[in-house]
Amino acid sequence: MIVILTGDIINSRKASSKKWMEDLKSIFQTIGKSPNDWEIYRGDEFQLEIKNIEDALTIAFQIKAFFKSIDLDVRISMGFGDKTHKTRKITESNGSAFIRSGETFETLKKQKLNLAINSGNLALDEELNLMLKLSLSFMDNWLQQSAEFVLVAIQNPTLSQEELGEILGINQAAVSRRQKRSNYELLLQVNHYFRKKIKTLEV
Repeated sequence: MIVILTGDIINSRKASSKKWMEDLKSIFQTIGKSPNDWEIYRGDEFQLEIKNIEDALTIAFQIKAFFKSIDLDVRISMGFGDKTHKTRKITESNGSAFIRSGETFETLKKQKLNLAINSGNLALDEELNLMLKLSLSFMDNWLQQSAEFVLVAIQNPTLSQEELGEILGINQAAVSRRQKRSNYELLLQVNHYFRKKIKTLEV
């Protein structure tokens, strides 16, 4: 089983792609190789394959935090399933993960939602999507500083507040304030619950 993330940048014309393109590629390069595992196309859309399905939400949160840290936002759908047709380019491959990701992505704008999953398990999807909807109530409102903290914290999960502060160029008290404002602890709990629940899909 794999996960396909399909996404697009909201109001991408607000900023030059130079502002985000290279940094987004750097994030994707830690996950896989282009164009086999990920591709950015049509200027502001992307597709990404995640082989370890438990990491899917962590990666989606990371992408979300990155865009919010540069005053943009992103819509992401996560499709769980298989890959039945593999080509050199991810955007030309196919399988249930691609279909579910694509179908869900098409509904996001209509639902005014920026993050949703489609695992093929209706009961599980209903539960996890409600949880994500509640999480988006604060994630969609992250200020740049809060999002920057979340991005650095996700990328450096073992560092202390003092060490995160060194990267961000702020003191430990300021790190603590940003952590609270971003609801980071709640985000970690959501991610932990997601990992636990998603394991049941592998059976």
